[in-house]
Parts: sequence; C-alpha cells; structure tokens
Amino acid sequence: MKKLLRTYLPFVANEVKTQLAYRGAFYLWAFISLFSSFISYFLWMAIYGSSESGVIGNLTQNEMVVYIFMVYITSSLVSISVSTWVGYDVVEGRVAMNLIKPIDYRASLIAQAMGDMLYHLVVPSVFIWIGIEIYKVFVLGMPVISLPTLLLYICSVLMSFLLYVLFDFCFGMLAFFTTYIFGLRMAKSALLSFLTGQLIPISLFPEAAQRIFDCLPFSSMIYTPVMIYLGKYTGEELVWAMGRQFIWVILLYWLGSLIWKQVTKRLVVLGG
Repeated sequence: MKKLLRTYLPFVANEVKTQLAYRGAFYLWAFISLFSSFISYFLWMAIYGSSESGVIGNLTQNEMVVYIFMVYITSSLVSISVSTWVGYDVVEGRVAMNLIKPIDYRASLIAQAMGDMLYHLVVPSVFIWIGIEIYKVFVLGMPVISLPTLLLYICSVLMSFLLYVLFDFCFGMLAFFTTYIFGLRMAKSALLSFLTGQLIPISLFPEAAQRIFDCLPFSSMIYTPVMIYLGKYTGEELVWAMGRQFIWVILLYWLGSLIWKQVTKRLVVLGG
C-alpha cells in the first residue's frame, strides 16, 4: 500500500500544481458553468410558476433549487475528462513512454483525476456548498443536511468519480482508432449532460424511460448522489442505488482492462 501511494501520489500533487498554475482558465470555466446553473434556475422557476402543481417529477420548487446547484457541485467533482489526456498522449506520442514506465497507465490517470477533483473541491465547490446550505436554511426554510446523509453523499460522489473516470477511460481508447477525438468529446459531453440528469432530472421522465436509465451507468454519475443529498433515496432504494454504482465501477474497470489489452496489441510506435 505504501509503495502504491509513493508511486501515484506525485500524479495527484502534480495535477493540483498544474491547476494552480492555470487558475485563470479554471475560474473562467467555473464561472461559465455556474452561469449556466443560474440560467437553469430561472428557467425552472418559470416552469414552477406556471404549473398548477407545486411538485414536478417528485421535486418541490425548493428541492429543485437545491438540485440545480448540487448538480453543479457534483458535476465539477465527478466529471474529470481523462479522455482529454488520453487523446493528447496519443497525438503527441507519449503513449510509448507511458508503456515502458513501471506504472499502470490507467491508475496514473485516476490519480491525476483525483488531483483535479481535490482542487475543484477546495475551489470553488466547498464555498458554493456552504452558500447553498445557508440559503436552504434561512431562505427556503429547509432543514440542514444531516451528518449520515452527508456521509452517504460523499461515499456516492467517490463512486461516481470512479464511475465517470473509468467510463471516460474506455471512451478515450477511441483515440487509438481515430487519433483526434475532440469532436467526439464534445458530442459525449452534450449527451452525458442529458443522460446524467444535469439538464433534466430523471424523475421527470416516464417510468419506462426511468427503468431504461436504471440499466445504464449514466444516471449513477450525477443524478444518484444529488438525490441522496436531497434525501429522496432511503432504505432498499438507497442500498440499490449505491449498489448499482459499485457494480458499474467493477464492470467498467473490467471493460477498460479488456479494451486496453486489445489496444496495446495493435499499437505501433514509429521512430526512436
């Protein structure tokens, strides 16, 4: 275990340093993402204002407010695009160097993504979360989140992080076949914003569609942690939701190993 930490902790630290070096780009991204959350907020407030019912998709207006901004926080912690790094490694020819190093390539990417997540946690997620809790209690009149619920949310976010990174690693393997995956990454981001419940809560879909979402890993990435935070999952439903996350982590890890083995077999490195 100590050897594992000594090997991969530098990847975590280096990514944090990289984020600190390029703070301007990160703050711009955070501002744009937060701005889109406010657009969603005003849109949903208009929808609730014109609705005869105070509950839409099993969410009250106050719960929807919390949902919108917790989606932003959860997404910033979970959605680390390792496929971007894989794409650059392929284009710039760094894959060969990674193969001859005494490290596991996927593990190094996970460690690097963890550094990204830690930076996003400190700046700005924690401060936004504190602001949400203050607004929730003093303006919306909702109770403070309980410690058990907060701990369950954190556990769910950690599994969502692994789930997203392992999925994105599998997606990044396309770079070995197409070389340049920028367009594919843009399409993936747009599709995932819909499938993960970022744009529309999955509870708003018909029951048949919700059952389909339950069979896919995407709802477990962002929607599940946020619904746990809101206290919508309890008892057997909570166990099943977190169990589904764990199962998908195992399956995607196995799938990534299978794809990586096939990719390295067909990899050809030119030059010396």
